[in-house]
Amino acid sequence: MLKITAKLTPAALAVTLMLAGCNGSETVTASEAESQTQVATQPEVALASTFRESAQEVGNKVANWQIAQFGHLDYIPESHREKSEDAKFWIQAAFYIGLTRWVETVGDEELLAFMKSVGERENYEVLMNRPYHADDHAIGQMYLWLTEQTGNEAAYKHLQEVFDMILANPPQVGLEMVDSEELNHTKTSKSHLEGNCQTRWCWADALFMAPRSWLMMSNVTGDPKYFDYADKEFWAAADYLFSDEYGLFFRDSRYFDMKSDNGGPVFWGRGNGWVFAAIPMIIDDLPDNHPSKPRYIELYKKNAAGLMKLQRDNGFWPASLMDPDKVKTPEISGTGFITFGLAWGVNNGILTDDHAKEVVEKGWVAIESAVEEDGRVNWVQHVGKSPDPVKKTDSQLYGAGAVLLAASEMSKWQ
Repeated sequence: MLKITAKLTPAALAVTLMLAGCNGSETVTASEAESQTQVATQPEVALASTFRESAQEVGNKVANWQIAQFGHLDYIPESHREKSEDAKFWIQAAFYIGLTRWVETVGDEELLAFMKSVGERENYEVLMNRPYHADDHAIGQMYLWLTEQTGNEAAYKHLQEVFDMILANPPQVGLEMVDSEELNHTKTSKSHLEGNCQTRWCWADALFMAPRSWLMMSNVTGDPKYFDYADKEFWAAADYLFSDEYGLFFRDSRYFDMKSDNGGPVFWGRGNGWVFAAIPMIIDDLPDNHPSKPRYIELYKKNAAGLMKLQRDNGFWPASLMDPDKVKTPEISGTGFITFGLAWGVNNGILTDDHAKEVVEKGWVAIESAVEEDGRVNWVQHVGKSPDPVKKTDSQLYGAGAVLLAASEMSKWQ
């Protein structure tokens, strides 16, 4: 029987187990085969438990390190530091979304109390200079989660007022993204919109930021009108941006015909990660008998199939999914979101083949390699909308949120 005495990383342990299984024997008796089968299950259990232990360690380190940095975000480029310091803006909100999932996993009362303090400090308000914008609905996922955890209905009242305003005055624009130069000549530039269509969910990131807030609002209020709107808008965007040919999401309409350096289409790693992380959380929050649930599961399977083909040998997904040489360095935010989504599929019996499990484990080993001993998450592409260069020292709150999402599923790994 293989006896493991040293604490190994999952990557090293997997190699050890593989080598231990190479005994060179070609002839095995029936009794020997039965004995070896019984023994073989034990290293598999050991490997799974090692992943779970790793996820617990990494998740706790990342959560605590990131919280300790509030008030000390000088490692973030000055161009986005002020927005990163705003708890209501999507950059912090994406961290809190990951943190809610982590707290559900480990039951950490101190982290729950921290999020309650953030909500109270912000008076559970959302940004109001662009009330239709999906990014500014993301913080609602934490507020509504706090209602679910604590019963505090005041946590969602301001967001509900915003949603009711939108329902009374639904946007009437199309989903085509107006080029920024053209936008500079329109009134919408005063509303800090990238394109006219952003009063709707016309870009991939939006499907992480907003739809689940609307679904959770229906869940806590018991009124289906919020998710009825979100369901319609989600599928309008998904049908518009999803490529059945590649199983991937275009970031927005400007990328439909764009070509990368290798002549292939441009599919942004984090852009796909945003959507692929959102779909499992939407499925989890949907009632079992909701008529849209099978449709979300089918989209999840198509997106998973497209993404699993594109993992690199080092376990990371490239910043430019169809042109891995465009940005050759690791990128952790897309990898974290994608690993979370795939691990969720394995854990919930939707992805059952061995290949999916191998992809997830490689993804987690890559994530481990990007997290410092103190919990800092490296290799996070800064705020953007396309595959951009990444340095090891690049770090951002949504990268930590992505790692926490992945850690939450790997803590349940079987």
